[in-house]
Amino acid sequence: MKPQLSCPLAAFFGFGLLSFSAVASGAPPRLDPALSDYAVIQRDRPVVVNGDAGAGDAVTVTLGQERKAVSADRQGRFSARFSPIATPGPVSLSVENADGRTVARDTLVGDVFLCSGQSNMEMEVKLAQNSGAAGVPADDQLRLMTIEKRIADAPQIRFATSPSWAVASRDAVQNFSASCYYMAREWRASAKVPVGAIASSWGGSQISPWMGEKAQATVGRADQSALLALHARNVAAGEQAASAAWEKWWRDETGDKAGREPWQQGSTVAWVPVPRVGPWESWGVPTLADYNGMLWFRRDIVLTAQQAAQGATVNLGTLDDVGRLWINGTGVGMSAQAWKPNSFAIPAGVLRAGRNSLTLNVSDGYQTGGMLGPADAINIVFADGGSVPMADGWTYAMAAATQSSAPRVPWSDLAGAGTMYNAMIAPLGEIGLKGVAWYQGESDTGIPGYAGRMTALMADWRRQFATPDLAFVAVQLAGYDRPATVPSESGWANVRYDAYRASLADGHAGLATAIDLGDPYDIHPGEKQEVGRRLARAMRGAVEGDRGAALGPQIVSATSDSAGAISLRFTGVTGGLHLRSSNVAIGFELCGTQSGSCRYASARLDGDRLVLAGDGAPTTRVRYAWADYPVVNLYDGMSLPIGSFEIAVTPQH
Repeated sequence: MKPQLSCPLAAFFGFGLLSFSAVASGAPPRLDPALSDYAVIQRDRPVVVNGDAGAGDAVTVTLGQERKAVSADRQGRFSARFSPIATPGPVSLSVENADGRTVARDTLVGDVFLCSGQSNMEMEVKLAQNSGAAGVPADDQLRLMTIEKRIADAPQIRFATSPSWAVASRDAVQNFSASCYYMAREWRASAKVPVGAIASSWGGSQISPWMGEKAQATVGRADQSALLALHARNVAAGEQAASAAWEKWWRDETGDKAGREPWQQGSTVAWVPVPRVGPWESWGVPTLADYNGMLWFRRDIVLTAQQAAQGATVNLGTLDDVGRLWINGTGVGMSAQAWKPNSFAIPAGVLRAGRNSLTLNVSDGYQTGGMLGPADAINIVFADGGSVPMADGWTYAMAAATQSSAPRVPWSDLAGAGTMYNAMIAPLGEIGLKGVAWYQGESDTGIPGYAGRMTALMADWRRQFATPDLAFVAVQLAGYDRPATVPSESGWANVRYDAYRASLADGHAGLATAIDLGDPYDIHPGEKQEVGRRLARAMRGAVEGDRGAALGPQIVSATSDSAGAISLRFTGVTGGLHLRSSNVAIGFELCGTQSGSCRYASARLDGDRLVLAGDGAPTTRVRYAWADYPVVNLYDGMSLPIGSFEIAVTPQH
């Protein structure tokens, strides 16, 4: 999420980066980071070398024994395409113009992987289990690159802060993505070639910020891309349109009439004094002790005519998770930079001499929520440097319950419409990749259509990297939260199953199931070495077209006999099915057509199939491991578990 800044927005979002990052006239050319010092270049793929030079410069690019003469365009960008290189190992790379020569040091040909997602992909080796120096030996044939967290309203051709490759020393490894590192290390051990691993992740992010404009349109979010484009052209117009959409959503959800909403003076909301700045869970109010939802906040401020006539910025500190501000009934903006201090630039004509009313809606969906402060950061600052503190004097009211989630602004970080793709994926250009590892989905829990979004993202990234058969392997979410004791609905199980459906339907995708590696008390389980091993195995299957290895053991059919017993058959099983710590399989449910009809079922192994005994009640489908944190004991001979699934039952004829 992104604050409204009083400083030039282009500096934050990256709009002005093209001219800022170009090479000055009279200077040697510069290579893009992906093919700079210590880079790994993907073998058996055409090599596209991009970089910067002076506008119109003649540039000679040399890769191994091949040379290309190209010209930089008006923005100073040059690009040269080379034939694939089959042999792994060292290769020379340099660029030169009339003003000098730049050599990429110690570049290698091998396999390159892009790793992306949210916090479980971002989690560093030093935070994972068994991450001591003995567990991460140095390897000069393994190279690592981490992309800095940034967002942008439009696709960028350059990174805001240029990342760099690092040789996998023990120190460098400690600060790198654990899941990505362990996958890359496993791949290197088996493939015996140099490996490059690029980590581009952001904790808490939904999948939508990682989807480009075409992917957004594929899943019916073209309106969000259009609003983002409007915001890129005109920040105030974008905020105005987003406020209007939010206000309409509120009226549709609650039935409030125009002019009677909580942000209007005509509202009948009963306001109560805010005890103090900080999480509302800490106020000592019983109804807020474990509350995830919305609160309204209000405060009045009296301004002089001189103050009201100036430009001003309202600073509200950290708003957890997200806040939307109105002043005198006019929508000003929504916080868009998650868990960071928020500032809102006030459009001209909104403030007035005398009393002004500030209304803030704060929505929280996880752990603590509210105006977190710090208190001394909450104020209004005027163009002449004067300020008025505003940490005290706030009142609050519970928000009416709504059936759907409030719309977010598409220029936010965690829930944006392509903002992370624009700043953290697009600048990679058309680099060659062996595959993509994807670990994300926790933040999409409860948002329908994850399979479609994942499918659109895969197509979008393959289009950028010009590789229609690019291997794409997703981690199926690990268990988290209270272990299941009764059958119930599960948002995490839905995301797991959607990831499986998207992977199953894609001939070049794979799945690394982590359902048994979770921690009921920690959303970031520490066992990332096994995640890496499973990712590497699934990646090899996806690359080689081995669907069994790519997807692992998965359900293929469920048939019922005349006695009501149901036989389940699986595919992708290596070494047979095995039960752990019991002679019965746990986690299976028989379900009818109605919600709430599921009940636990007894299951036993019978050769290569699993048999569920009927219980006399109607059964139209079978669910397995359908919980946020299920306990499972069904594995194949490779110690791979079966992930959450739901399958219709077919009567046996």
